[in-house]
Amino acid sequence: MASPKKKLQGLVAATITPMTEHGEINFSVIGQYVDYLVEEQGVKNIFVNGTTGEGLSLSVSERRQVAEEWVAKGRNKLDQVVIHVGALSLKDSQELARHAAEIGADGIAVIAPFFLKPRNKDILINFLKEVATAAPALPFYYYHIPALTGVKIRAEELLDGIQDKIPTFQGLKFSDTDLLDFGQCVDQNRQQQFAFLFGVDEQLLSALVMGATGAVGSTYNYMGKKTNQMLEAFERKDFSSALNHQFCIQRFINFVLKLGVRHSDLWVHLSLCTLGSLQALSPFS
Repeated sequence: MASPKKKLQGLVAATITPMTEHGEINFSVIGQYVDYLVEEQGVKNIFVNGTTGEGLSLSVSERRQVAEEWVAKGRNKLDQVVIHVGALSLKDSQELARHAAEIGADGIAVIAPFFLKPRNKDILINFLKEVATAAPALPFYYYHIPALTGVKIRAEELLDGIQDKIPTFQGLKFSDTDLLDFGQCVDQNRQQQFAFLFGVDEQLLSALVMGATGAVGSTYNYMGKKTNQMLEAFERKDFSSALNHQFCIQRFINFVLKLGVRHSDLWVHLSLCTLGSLQALSPFS
């Protein structure tokens, strides 16, 4: 995999944790999954054990095993493997961070603790710092997803001076629809060269206009090819084509939602499916 000094950018697939029908992790398909992402979807960065991978529903042992398998199978094929190590227990999160470093991951990410929530920026940063310190050689990313955590501390506020407290901080996975907050994250941190990774797939084009440098999302597992076409159109300033690609992606997501299927339900279904089901799901292959 790439040097950890390389900036994380472009599409990052939030990987599904494949399961058997008996609720056991199906490690046997992860190698095929890597090849599918790279060869069929053009996606070479992954975000493991996050929301889509249901990391917080797995045991620490299961999370370690999943991370190991993705790193091993992705070696020399993927550019970057970022492991989400957030947990309600600080010690668990630190253990997962150390483990990610030991197995050769390219970065770690942490969600805000959401049961006993941090009341302010300083408390949250202190928690994140304790985790980052457990893997001092790895790039560190904050995973901002207030709709699920209930932690309403604005990302713009959190980023102010964060590298003074967490020297390994490299960027933000911003999974929220508040483009004012996202835009100010970009605007107020132009000199830091942070990775600004947007996490709302159906609004990615808007975030690109605001300065997103990449995106982390579940749909890039099966719509990476189409989304890459949008990124390429945006890069060459063909905004009409980029908009058409975004509308196409939105139509698919809207179709799924109109069926009454929530994103979380779709992830659970896919986690029990074979790789062939992922391929069949993509309407753009």
